[in-house]
Amino acid sequence: MKQHLLVLLGCSLALLSCNREEETSTDPATPESPTMAPVETNAPNTTYSPAFAGQTRVGGVATAASSYQATIVTSSLTSPWGITSLPNGHLLITEKAGQMRIVIPASGTVGAPITGLPAVNPAGQGGLLGVCLDPDFATNRMVYWSFSEARPTGNLTAIAKGRLANDERTIEAATVIYRAEPAYAGNLHYGGRVVFDRTGNLLVSTGERSDLVTRPQAQDVTSALGKIIRITREGQPAPDNPVFGQAGARPELYSIGHRNPQGLAIHPVTGDAWQSEHGPRGGDEINRLQAGANYGWPTITYGIEYSGQPVGSGIQERNGLEQPVYYWDPVVSPSGMAFYTGNRIAGWQHNLFIGALSGQHIVRLVLENNRVVGEERLLAGEGQRFRAIAQGSDGALYAVTDQGRLYRIDRP
Repeated sequence: MKQHLLVLLGCSLALLSCNREEETSTDPATPESPTMAPVETNAPNTTYSPAFAGQTRVGGVATAASSYQATIVTSSLTSPWGITSLPNGHLLITEKAGQMRIVIPASGTVGAPITGLPAVNPAGQGGLLGVCLDPDFATNRMVYWSFSEARPTGNLTAIAKGRLANDERTIEAATVIYRAEPAYAGNLHYGGRVVFDRTGNLLVSTGERSDLVTRPQAQDVTSALGKIIRITREGQPAPDNPVFGQAGARPELYSIGHRNPQGLAIHPVTGDAWQSEHGPRGGDEINRLQAGANYGWPTITYGIEYSGQPVGSGIQERNGLEQPVYYWDPVVSPSGMAFYTGNRIAGWQHNLFIGALSGQHIVRLVLENNRVVGEERLLAGEGQRFRAIAQGSDGALYAVTDQGRLYRIDRP
């Protein structure tokens, strides 16, 4: 049975919660002014200073309690990781262990595992990860997904595609179209989000696989680790990708210098790609992606090692390396994210919503001219690790949690 939840004002959420090239936006939505102190009240892990005002701990904003309602659609999922909406209103959801299921929001019905998927390696942070639909899904019914794949030399982030059968029970002719090499005998930091950009090419996020031995590959253009990858629907490098000048640079690279990017979303007005990224202790980031840019990891970061020691030289800025639009310290562990394109809830249009894992809430960021001007924490009293969020074909937001819940967030 669906459980209806009373949604608290943003100021209450802040108390209940745990423990970042400027150009003028064409976004027509009227930005909301911060109405309260920053939502983060815990002490930071570092004494690092932001590069510009509003890069962290921006003023808080609050949505009126009567404006929206959160409903638990189901609690019967098992470690869901990715979510996307089908044109018929059904939701396609991946589960970490390797299942893909259909959920019908109106009834809360959770379908049987969809057959036809290649095997995944679910150890550690791996498994069946992000999922998205082909822009021409209405006619070709093609689905694309990310997963951790065991290879003879280790594990890697792989991208596959296949046709969702008309009865939504199987994936037909599943094919692996891309592998983020080199493989590595570890099971952390796969990245794992997939999204189509405005040109019809696929953006893929890959992690640097966490360990000190692989970490430098985030800066290595001969490696696909710690990158945003841009490929065609067939898995080939997109023809207009940026050119990295070093010898042996991979043609599929779009941006470099990423740690563990678990969120990707396309701005509904500008078409820009935005990305969320896990830092170590501190230094979680939100970035607006630019072709050919270097986002700095591990050379610059606003975080420190889990041991408390500096990362590398302990610097936060260097010429030629991009600053995050926004960062958090302490971390919230930002994962899947989506821009809200509807107008059903006042003040939310074109805001960015991000699932927070360790933060156990949904982040709402208000943007103006590609800067964050307000932050809110939603559903912070639920005690859930929010893994991914997407807008449904009905205009509502849908969020999944590691604990197996699916939430619907919409006007009452």
